[in-house]
Amino acid sequence: MNQSYSTTRNRGKRLLTKVPEITIYFWSVKLLTTAMGESTSDYLVNHINPYVAVILGFIGFVGALILQFAVRKYIAWIYWLLVVMVAIFGTMVADVTHIVLGVPYYASTIAFAIILTVVFTTWYKVERTLSIHSINTRRREVFYWAAVLATFAMGTATGDMTATTLHLGYLASGILFIVLFLLPGLGYALFRLNPIFAFWFSYVMTRPLGASFADWFGKPKSITGLGYGDGIVAGVLTVLIVIFVGYLTISRRDVQKESEGRRYSGEFGRS
Repeated sequence: MNQSYSTTRNRGKRLLTKVPEITIYFWSVKLLTTAMGESTSDYLVNHINPYVAVILGFIGFVGALILQFAVRKYIAWIYWLLVVMVAIFGTMVADVTHIVLGVPYYASTIAFAIILTVVFTTWYKVERTLSIHSINTRRREVFYWAAVLATFAMGTATGDMTATTLHLGYLASGILFIVLFLLPGLGYALFRLNPIFAFWFSYVMTRPLGASFADWFGKPKSITGLGYGDGIVAGVLTVLIVIFVGYLTISRRDVQKESEGRRYSGEFGRS
């Protein structure tokens, strides 16, 4: 009887799962947000005072974070609003590190990779899992969003490093990151690669992948872009994100099913 009471108490402390199911919709919106974050950040810092842009990005990020932590279950528009704000603010953090502080892209890539490693190591040491299907307590949610922010900052620096420092250009960088994004899924399907590792590796790659193509469309032809402009690219991507998230809000196709004792094996996702 005491054991039953204890179990009930522990369940009461848990939240419903606060993140979406990993489906083709998840990866589609995630890639759109990474691209949109890159183009929006670049547009803001080039059309208003850069310091004001960073402050606005920070305020938007904090506001979306508070909103996400205020709800007890996954709500599509709230979750993706925070992802968008992480994309914008994470890009600004990486750009400030390079442009204002003068840190080379390769150094900032290494630094953000170390930060991400520390987050993952601490998360696993405390919780014994890095599964996206286990984000059902406040502490795990904090670890999750710390990892997400670190992946965005690292991915931004990595994408800029390949495009500029390594002189690959935006299109070649995008193609490179498409390959790196797809490799874990292939490894999972063919060789049973650890699904949690596969998920997070691909998740990190979404940032430089989306940003590379956003820059390819938006940047001038003189620096290997197509010259459509960051503002236009940001606007088109925003409309696409609203359409996708609106569909997910109505259809609930990406809501994880809550079940006692669920095994976290299908990490990489399904369509």
